[in-house]
Amino acid sequence: MERMTLFIGNKNYSSWSLRPWLVLKHAGATFEEKLIPLDQPDTAARIAQVNPAGRVPALLHGDQVIWDSLAICEYANELFPKAQLWPQDAKARAWARSVSAEMHSGFQAMREHLPMKMKESIHLDRIPPEAQANIDRIRASWTELRRRHAAAGPYLFGGFSIADAMYAPVVSRFRTYGVPVDGVVAAYCETVWAHPAMQAWRSGAEAEMLRMARYDKA
Repeated sequence: MERMTLFIGNKNYSSWSLRPWLVLKHAGATFEEKLIPLDQPDTAARIAQVNPAGRVPALLHGDQVIWDSLAICEYANELFPKAQLWPQDAKARAWARSVSAEMHSGFQAMREHLPMKMKESIHLDRIPPEAQANIDRIRASWTELRRRHAAAGPYLFGGFSIADAMYAPVVSRFRTYGVPVDGVVAAYCETVWAHPAMQAWRSGAEAEMLRMARYDKA
């Protein structure tokens, strides 16, 4: 296979980078990781050298560039079919793609008010109602999916899938901000947090000294 390089942002903050990184690790892909620090004077120029769209993550595979977290995950699914990154059942697969797309395009209030800060612990006196509505929707979705697929394994659709990678940053947010969870939602969060790739990413975040001013105004 041609050489693969995944360009990512800061591990403490970059939820979009985390998603395809988890998928590639879970699939057993061999790839080089290159971190481009975000919010630096040369960030835009460095990313533009790799991805004309100006964003990370970006996967360089041979002379092909694939950008956008979900697109990279779909590409990994095609490269590593044995990893079964989507559910095998057609209806479950359609649902997994639906909840992944919902995460990809939605939950803006939660993103704004509870940005990913993986290595931190932050007490919020109040969660804005619009962010709380996002949290409630996610918890309800997870509860229903775990109810339906409990017998098949501990992840949303039984086995680990792209859907779990898409929601992994939410698990991190819930831990950082002390969002209350219980029952099957708490068990699911512990399962995702304990995934070896998630723990490897967390260790990388813990070691980072880089800061992003827009997330650290306080």
